[in-house]
Amino acid sequence: MSSTKILIIEDEQDVIDLLTLNLRKAGFTLSTATDGAAGLRKAREELPALIILDLMLPRMPGLEICKVLKTDTNTRQIPIIMLTAKAEEIDRIVGLEFGADDYVTKPFSPRELVLRVHAILRRGKGEIAEEKKLSIGTITLDPARHHVSVAGKSVRLTSVEFKLLSMLMHRQGRVQARDRLLNEVWGYESAIDTRTVDTHVRRLRKKLGKASAAIETVRGFGYRIRES
Repeated sequence: MSSTKILIIEDEQDVIDLLTLNLRKAGFTLSTATDGAAGLRKAREELPALIILDLMLPRMPGLEICKVLKTDTNTRQIPIIMLTAKAEEIDRIVGLEFGADDYVTKPFSPRELVLRVHAILRRGKGEIAEEKKLSIGTITLDPARHHVSVAGKSVRLTSVEFKLLSMLMHRQGRVQARDRLLNEVWGYESAIDTRTVDTHVRRLRKKLGKASAAIETVRGFGYRIRES
């Protein structure tokens, strides 16, 4: 894994040092930037395997960086883990809406962050391999082309949203618990934070529009695609 590069965009040197120490021990190579503008430039030039992005940065805020990277075809597929303060819940939700893959609140456990990095990178290598098209109502999902459409109109989903929808469609009518979705979509061994699932389902529903009525919330448990 020594060839797997992670870009850290963070302005606090002690946080950079902590991340660098633990990620190097895990076998990654590191690149760092201490302000937003430099971080965006490095992301575009280096195309790292994953970006750890602080939200509060000089010269350019983390949310803006996330938005720019996720709307650029060259960088859209780079996973982003946001570093946030607990008081920044609204920013955290907005970041996930912009396409960030996950978030970690400060102060954080270095071991947990390394586990999340491994899980996200492992998930990227293990996309659902079934080739058969799935259609439920007006929603059509084509795993081979990594394409989703609603009533014939293309819908742009992030890799997480695509895998989440694919898993629910493959298991139509069966309730999928939040912790199971965290394990199978995000690759987490334990339910670190099930709000991650809720935020992504909310974003997925928004993109699907009226067709999102097919996704049913089962209170206190999880989600399922309604039976026809």
